[in-house]
Amino acid sequence: MEEILSQNEIDALLSAITSGEMDAEQLKKEEKEKKVRAYDFKRALRFSKDQIRSISRIHENYARLLTTFFTTQLRTYVNISVTSVDQVPYEEFVRSIPRLTVLNIYSVAPLDGKLIVEINPNIAYALIERILGGKGTASNKNSSFTEIEKLLLTQLFEKGVYCLAEAWNSIAEIDPVLEDFEENPQFIQMVAPNETVVVVSLTTTVGESSGVINICIPHVILEPIIPKLSEHYWMQSHQNTRDDEAYHLLSKQVQEAEVLITSILGNANITIDEFLKLKKGDVIALNTAIDDPLTLIINNQPKYYVQPGKHKNKMSVQILDEMIRGE
Repeated sequence: MEEILSQNEIDALLSAITSGEMDAEQLKKEEKEKKVRAYDFKRALRFSKDQIRSISRIHENYARLLTTFFTTQLRTYVNISVTSVDQVPYEEFVRSIPRLTVLNIYSVAPLDGKLIVEINPNIAYALIERILGGKGTASNKNSSFTEIEKLLLTQLFEKGVYCLAEAWNSIAEIDPVLEDFEENPQFIQMVAPNETVVVVSLTTTVGESSGVINICIPHVILEPIIPKLSEHYWMQSHQNTRDDEAYHLLSKQVQEAEVLITSILGNANITIDEFLKLKKGDVIALNTAIDDPLTLIINNQPKYYVQPGKHKNKMSVQILDEMIRGE
């Protein structure tokens, strides 16, 4: 894409050439010289920007689902959002995370390989404290997690695997299973050090603590579904198509839903003194004329004008007209 100069930049350039601060011949020479850009073959980019955007969309949905799950489980303020999606060598990912952290390793059958969810220790300790009834403040503890702490975290993330499955459902039906729990990233050798992985970073706030959750997805997992990560596939898969079976099932459930219907005969205003003196046989005059239609209320919402009557010896109302909102 060519760079377009503003009028001020053009004037400054002409002024510099006129005053001799800049040599026009030197500019031409520099323009003719070939510009060389360094390319690191160890950091091969296997995913296009389009595919990275698709992965970002998937995990934005995952972040929303995980936010809801944690909020329900911990009963505290939780906010999770996607910060960045990068493709880096696996070795670089390992070097970027703390030596003492939480590493959940998931299998994602039927796809090959395993993905890693790394939880920053600040978030991990906040989760543990909330599970045990605390405020969710981060701890400066530098020692390894106890067996009880590991068990609590494992149980929490085992319950939350459905969030990952639901988020990925738009491109692949996976069955994520928490296979292992590790603390030291040096003990995990998922793929070759120079293998490309996609790292999704989620900024996470739990109670009074904040940190990052990183999701490491090796290329071997995404390789079979790369065609589904294209913009074209997303446009096709999100067209307005109706599942007839689901539509009929939903219609049947809606038809069987029960609603509360009330017909108001009229209203009247009386004093407390009059109310206390009411006795059998007293008559209360309503503010509705005998030939005025009544209001039919469905689940506390006025919906129809009706008239009272009898149907098969039962008190009934007949619908006259639908109420227009605002009347």
